Amino acid sequence: MSHPTGGLVDTEPEALIARARTGTPLRPLLVRHAGGTRRLWLKLEQENPTGSIKYRTALGLLAALSGRRPLTPGGRVVESTSGNLGLALAHLLPRMGCRFLAVVDPKVPPAVQELMRSYGAEVREVTERDEHDGYLLTRLAMVAELRAADPMLRWTDQYHSPAGPTVHRDITAAELAEQTGGGVDALLVAVSTGGTLAGISEGLRARLPGLRALAVDVHGSLATGGRAHAHLLTGVGASRRSSLLRPAQYDRTVRVRDVEAFACCRMLSEDTGLRIGGSGGAVLAAYLGQQEDGLRGTRCPVAVVADGADNYLTTYYDDTWLDDKGIAERVHAEMAEARSEGLSFEFEQQSASPTRLLARRVDQ
Repeated sequence: MSHPTGGLVDTEPEALIARARTGTPLRPLLVRHAGGTRRLWLKLEQENPTGSIKYRTALGLLAALSGRRPLTPGGRVVESTSGNLGLALAHLLPRMGCRFLAVVDPKVPPAVQELMRSYGAEVREVTERDEHDGYLLTRLAMVAELRAADPMLRWTDQYHSPAGPTVHRDITAAELAEQTGGGVDALLVAVSTGGTLAGISEGLRARLPGLRALAVDVHGSLATGGRAHAHLLTGVGASRRSSLLRPAQYDRTVRVRDVEAFACCRMLSEDTGLRIGGSGGAVLAAYLGQQEDGLRGTRCPVAVVADGADNYLTTYYDDTWLDDKGIAERVHAEMAEARSEGLSFEFEQQSASPTRLLARRVDQ
């Protein structure tokens, strides 16, 4: 069943970009660990209309597509997706009178695939792994086949289009600069296509040249280099090098393990009630590992939390799923070790503005 449109959306590029100014919240998280307390700011992108930062990316990609040739009712758009971008495109395109064809793989949770279908999308799933034991290259091969069979099928191409980074450079980075009063001095972002980090880093460094930017990747990913092997996280990592992210746009790569990310997701949920996606857990794990290294001396580190946990409640928040993947004991052991080191999370009361809170020190 098609999702109700509620009236067609203006497909002029400027109108689409304007919708990306969502003003998602920035919340201060107190991280207690190894006898000290530090403040980490979380940019909560699950507050976007489709539950992730990819809502902004989708608007940027569609604006670029419409700028080259207007999107018209009845048109079809295809994209390879690990979930969140597909949800955003599935949500937006029917409101433009267009249809969406999503190419996914078995790592995309069934609930996400069903939600895309409920918006009216057609979903094609590839099942064959690529040469790096992932699915990305297989998904892209199917996109190429579909486009060859239908020359009128349009492709947003999140992997190469500069429109993805541009919307984050112009919109997301500007929001962060404003929300912190220009105080943000470190940025942690999970990478897959690399467009989010590329755009936010470029936008912030134009305003704040001393900003430190950390690319958070998962072991087994080729997004920032490294050696390829299978991993369980979605929304972070890729089975090929990012075409959008340049070395000058970040200071270092921090690689985390699946079990570290899942453990951080669960501990944050236990302590605060906030459930975040796996890429957000990866960013938290990276932050914990970099406090005495890549983040030493920073006063206002910001972690971009790309999405919430609604689509993952039957995966890494579920012990049955963890056990089925053979990692349940490892995740619980990771949590136990972190707790023994005094790790806990608490949201700081935010009676003051972020800029005033920046002046309030916490224990180092």
